[in-house]
Amino acid sequence: MNKSFNYLYILLIVMNFGILSAKVQDGVKVIDVTKYGAIGDGKTLDTKAIQKAIDVAAKLGNGTKVLVPTGRQYLISTLVLKSNIEFHLQGNAQLLVSTKKEDYSVEGSLIANDVKNLKISGTGSINGRALEFMSHYDTVKEIWMPKDWRPKLFILTKCNHLEITDITIEKAPSWSLHMLGCENVLIDGVKIKNNLDVPNCDGIDPDHCQNVEIRNCEISCGDDAIVVKATLQEIDYGPSANIWVHDCLIETQDSGLKIGTETTQDIYNIVFERCEIKTSCRGLTIQLRDEGDVYNIVFKDINFTSRYHSNPWWGRGEAISLTAIQRNPETKIGKIHNVLIENVKGIAENSIRVNGTMESRISDIRLYNVDVTLKRWTKYPGNVFDNRPTKAYEGIETHDTPGIFIRYSDRVVLENCSIAWENTIPDCFTNAIQANNVTGLELINFKGESANQAKYKAIDISKL
Repeated sequence: MNKSFNYLYILLIVMNFGILSAKVQDGVKVIDVTKYGAIGDGKTLDTKAIQKAIDVAAKLGNGTKVLVPTGRQYLISTLVLKSNIEFHLQGNAQLLVSTKKEDYSVEGSLIANDVKNLKISGTGSINGRALEFMSHYDTVKEIWMPKDWRPKLFILTKCNHLEITDITIEKAPSWSLHMLGCENVLIDGVKIKNNLDVPNCDGIDPDHCQNVEIRNCEISCGDDAIVVKATLQEIDYGPSANIWVHDCLIETQDSGLKIGTETTQDIYNIVFERCEIKTSCRGLTIQLRDEGDVYNIVFKDINFTSRYHSNPWWGRGEAISLTAIQRNPETKIGKIHNVLIENVKGIAENSIRVNGTMESRISDIRLYNVDVTLKRWTKYPGNVFDNRPTKAYEGIETHDTPGIFIRYSDRVVLENCSIAWENTIPDCFTNAIQANNVTGLELINFKGESANQAKYKAIDISKL
């Protein structure tokens, strides 16, 4: 065998090392990242080694598993996931994100672009090291203040047939799981354990996504827990549609289950059901601020608690908040219509709001078996509504606190609904229902008195 042949032979072995070293388990090829040089000591940057394993698995395809073995902590920056693979965090394996911006190729830790048949699985975790991306804690605002740069953990763009199961995401410094323009998605059994006092660390953000199921997740985060969006993009990813969220447990400093605020395209056929919101600053939320329409929305079989918190946190303890308010005076704004809220029970420090504007009336809203008890238990100032984000209207609006507040809305039905007040009632608590500039309001078997029967009517309807 001559020297040239020897060199070529060795080169071919190196090029095909992944294939030669792949094990087969239950009929699936398995690529172990430690075989490609991943150390897993939490100090050595393992990005290149793990990326090599991902690239080899992608060449093999057919669901080849990239195995990140248990018992180790792997320091990473940006990993680019590929089509037709399963990325598996075994046992207590942990991905630990680098805090050095120069280590990253983009502003995300786990990214995928235009891939198909990608699975992310296992009982391991990704640790976002949130507080290491913060400059200091503001004791007045009760919030961590971010440094100039912080990565998102997952940025999954234009993925088709995506599954994410059982993994844990913790201490995200920014958005945890952002899916942009994805279709045919299953998120099952994911746990998100973020700091409650870190801003913008959303839980799960389906953005311009279609045909999505999110189930059996446990989410604790500072910002919105599960939020359907249609953000402004240079590429047309289409609407957000056909999304089913169910059987999730939520704890957040902002909205529990939400649509918006980014609504630059239509959002429709969204169902939230059988969820428990342990704490929030808004329970159920639709915030329309842009030109898209939001319609065919269902919130069903949900329990919640909603409370005030300090500035600058968004949300002022609203139980349920449906608002259509221009982002800016020049913004073209869409409509909210055809919303069903059924079998919902909660405790809140502020009203149920159905709040359109002159520019965008809300219509065809039905509340069925909705029972809310209002009381105050936090130290923060009340007597306000939170309209943010908007420059067209007052962001924080001084306002009394009725049980249900309806404004600039048409065809609102309240059936088998009730408002109750706790024993200690502040002066700002007023009517059971307060409505103005409303048409087609229908009350069927409504139960509720005013907070102070000597001062306020139970139902106060005005044309102003």
